[in-house]
Amino acid sequence: MIWKALSTSGVILAAALVASPAQAAAGQVVTKVSEPDRAAALAHWTPERMKAVGDGDLPPAEQISKPYEGTAPGVGRLFTSTSTGEDHSCTATVVPSATRDVVLTAGHCVNGGLDRWDDPIKILNVVFVPGYDHGSRPHGVFVARAFAWSDTYSGPMSGLDDDAVIALDPVDGRHVQDVAGAQDISFDEVGSPVGQTTLGYPVSALDRGEALLSCVRPATLKVNSVMSAWETDCDLAGGSSGGPWLRGFDPITGRGTIFGVTSRGTMNGDLVTTDLSAAKLTDAVRALYVSADDL
Repeated sequence: MIWKALSTSGVILAAALVASPAQAAAGQVVTKVSEPDRAAALAHWTPERMKAVGDGDLPPAEQISKPYEGTAPGVGRLFTSTSTGEDHSCTATVVPSATRDVVLTAGHCVNGGLDRWDDPIKILNVVFVPGYDHGSRPHGVFVARAFAWSDTYSGPMSGLDDDAVIALDPVDGRHVQDVAGAQDISFDEVGSPVGQTTLGYPVSALDRGEALLSCVRPATLKVNSVMSAWETDCDLAGGSSGGPWLRGFDPITGRGTIFGVTSRGTMNGDLVTTDLSAAKLTDAVRALYVSADDL
């Protein structure tokens, strides 16, 4: 997640993640991952490395969001590394596709932006673990073969179209959608405010990113001259980026319909997240989703 200080300075307190694009498709920026790099990603992400993402100083435990109890088909933890040598995690969700290999997350989870010398920060070692829970990997570890975002997304400093799709390799011949399920997604207009459930793996003092948390709060659509974004007063910390915002959520089945993913958050002086935002899904993101089967 990208956090903003709750002040007039607008200082970015946490940088985003991503990779250097290897190929540009029409209207999209696509990164293909070579077979050797996929093997390196699977070797890199040992159970110990996954747990270590939560080491160090962490923001306070959430008070509004709570550990999620039950099933959440298709939702999992996304692990990445940067070319600067850091390991990170986000949240991602399997969405219906013809290949049955596609997950949706935030653009900044796979777009590293630029370093202080304006050189691209590459995103490496991208793997997805559906149903991750305290080191348990019940459906296996799925490595990315490609990822993409719309060319309308200009990078981590922007919230517009902060969405990305990732195509995953099957594990032992089994596609991620077949073993982990999926959440529906819709690009229809949604009335504001809307009741919704946000899911994510925040790396906070509550559980160090080791468990899925949920926040059940209404979201309101805010519109300005640059973009339209959903906002809610959820307090999920960093690591929940890319997590689904689900309307019509059924706590029995754990299913709903995605209308956005966590993009940005605002922190107060105590490093507590006070609100989250999700960019409204646009036609550009719809085109990105439709073309994900070609990755």
